[in-house]
Parts: sequence; C-alpha cells; structure tokens
Amino acid sequence: MSTKEKIVLEYPLKATSLDVIWTAISTPSGLEHWFADKVIDNGKNITFIWGKDDSRDAMIATFRQGVFIRFKWLDIDDKKEYFEFRINYNELTLEYILIITDFAEHDDLDDTESLWNSQVETLCRENGL
Repeated sequence: MSTKEKIVLEYPLKATSLDVIWTAISTPSGLEHWFADKVIDNGKNITFIWGKDDSRDAMIATFRQGVFIRFKWLDIDDKKEYFEFRINYNELTLEYILIITDFAEHDDLDDTESLWNSQVETLCRENGL
C-alpha cells in the first residue's frame, strides 16, 4: 500500500488557444520544451529522459483529446498512482487552468510542489503562456 499523498496543483495560463496548451502537455515535442530533455513515444508507452543517464518509462493510462492526459509510471506498482495534466477553462476569468495531479511522499510534498512550479514556469516561458 502506498504511503504517497495525492497533490493537485492549479496554474492559470495566459493562452488564447487550447491547441497550444494541449500540444505542450501531450506530444513528445511539446513535453521536451518543459517536462523532460527528450521524450520518446513508443506507441502507448513513453520514455522520458533527463540529462544523460536519468530516464523513466510511463504509459498513457487514459486521455481525452483537449481535456486531459494521465500517465502511469511503469516502475510504480500502486495502481492508484499516476500523474495527470488537465485543462479547464474558467468562463469568468476567460483563462485556461492547467491542473496537475501527482503523488508524493509526505516529507516530499513541498519539494514536489516546488519542482512542478519550476516546470510550469518553464512551460509558460517556452510557450508564451
């Protein structure tokens, strides 16, 4: 049984196009601009590579075009664990919101949130969001 806790982070984006966001969170070329140094699509499985020696494999567990994509790390046994990128549109503020769901050990919650904050900052800078 996992001791990890679910975290959900929300980031308002300055995007005028859903397509820009969707491409950034769901395609290898988009993910390479902010999430990993290299992303290799092997059909349903994806290899994320950071630096020269760090890589992890994930599968696309489920997705809905233009709404969300959920990945499951292949080296994690807990079937309830995943990480997900979801796009919501706030009609009041006319903003897209990127919602990231992830899991982390209790002692690592702050570090995990800081890492996502940094990654999303890169996402916004690289994509003009």
